[in-house]
Amino acid sequence: MTLALASAQSSALPTAASPLVLGVAAVYFVGVGAIAIWASRRTRTKEDFFLAGKSIGLIALTLAAMASTFSSFTFIGGPGLLYAQGMGAMLFVLPASITNVLAAWVLAKRLRLLVEVRPILTIPDALAVRFGSRAVHGLSALGVIAGTIGYMGTQVLGLGVVMDALFGFGIPTGIWIGTLIVTLYAASGGILAGIYTDVLQGLIMAVASLLVFLFAMDVGGGMTNITTTILAADTAWTSPWGTQTPLGAASLYFLFSVGVLGQPHVMHKFFMIRDPRRLKWYPLLVTIAMIVVILLMLGVGMAAKYLTVTGGIPVADLVDSNAAAPIFLLRFTPAILAAVVFAGIAAAVMSTVDSFVNVGAAALTHDLPTVLGRPIRDELRWGRIATLALGVTSAALAHLAFESSTLIAVLGIFGYGVFAATLAPALAIGLNWRRATRAGAVASVSVGLGISVVLGVLDLFDLFVVPGGITAPAIALAGSFAALLAVSLLTSKGQLDEVAPEVRKALTM
Repeated sequence: MTLALASAQSSALPTAASPLVLGVAAVYFVGVGAIAIWASRRTRTKEDFFLAGKSIGLIALTLAAMASTFSSFTFIGGPGLLYAQGMGAMLFVLPASITNVLAAWVLAKRLRLLVEVRPILTIPDALAVRFGSRAVHGLSALGVIAGTIGYMGTQVLGLGVVMDALFGFGIPTGIWIGTLIVTLYAASGGILAGIYTDVLQGLIMAVASLLVFLFAMDVGGGMTNITTTILAADTAWTSPWGTQTPLGAASLYFLFSVGVLGQPHVMHKFFMIRDPRRLKWYPLLVTIAMIVVILLMLGVGMAAKYLTVTGGIPVADLVDSNAAAPIFLLRFTPAILAAVVFAGIAAAVMSTVDSFVNVGAAALTHDLPTVLGRPIRDELRWGRIATLALGVTSAALAHLAFESSTLIAVLGIFGYGVFAATLAPALAIGLNWRRATRAGAVASVSVGLGISVVLGVLDLFDLFVVPGGITAPAIALAGSFAALLAVSLLTSKGQLDEVAPEVRKALTM
């Protein structure tokens, strides 16, 4: 969800380097280091590294899922999108609380129980267990790797932007320094370090979001005054679609509402909860947490538009819309709150990078070797090596691409789209519908991965643009769902016993 950070390389964010901001950032980095040391001492097996030893409590799971879903989008990208595109930009985040409730209802308990009946470490593992297919296992692992590389490109670029905003030493240097920090603690503490960094980030996000929203409403004289002032100056901005086409907005809503069911860095966390019976409280808690965090995007985006309309912020200062949140924070909120939010931005990016690099490392060191019949003996050691390799690869990719906003934007869309189209239908339908067949899953994963890659390459080189403003990943996701349903219905006769008895029991409890 950090696509809006993509254009930030063309115009650096306002530098926030002040003793207070730097002091808060330093405290945060010390905290991250302490978490990494603590987590490394508790990470002794591959289950610890990839599943946090199945020891995560409900509150930690809720904050980690919320933090991984929103990432730095809420702090920088979200307000910038809302300022630039109007209320239609809210379609990126409005589905979030609904779909995470949906994920809890249709996937969370089943994924957690599957870990009890089979030795599962990853989402591709779960699909392989459900469908009994090497093809599904291997193709979904390739989708995870492809999506991780694309999505981490935007995340690492965002990390460079934040480091530059904090310390003012340039985005390329920020990319490498930030990546070094995050890969070291990810390699040492595995997903356990990421989970508890997510907890720290989630707490910062929730408190900061509420406070920033209150300041935004105060600056604009309340929601009614802000809305009527903007409406008088720019009617289109306040329309349900904003500056997007209706079809384009609807496709975004579809992609981000249903596509979240295929985001492995979020779904993977359901494997880790200590007591699956506590999941009944997860929908309520995660909905509350996400509504609170969405307030920051809504408040700052609307306040930035209001201030440009009334002259409080010169329009020229927001040519790069990603500067909306930093400018508002530095000019209209107390310094201590700005400092906390900037620390939160760093927390958001770093913890999300950790989640991505963990699922990517698992696909490289566990899933693909298993599919090829050559499992790695010391997965913990090689998982750490793969984590470092993915970090360096992502930093190099971001460093090479940061001058091309189009490339980074396409990488971000590509990553989310590959995850969604490759995994969401097979997971959401496959774990809930007995008639979903092995052939249907192979077709779904193949179609989703193929369309995502093809449309991503065509978009990258400006060879094809989907008409009507429809986003390409939404087409891949729809095609993947259609393939699963159609092929499963055609091949379901005599295939209802494909699922092993203990797996079927776990999926029906």
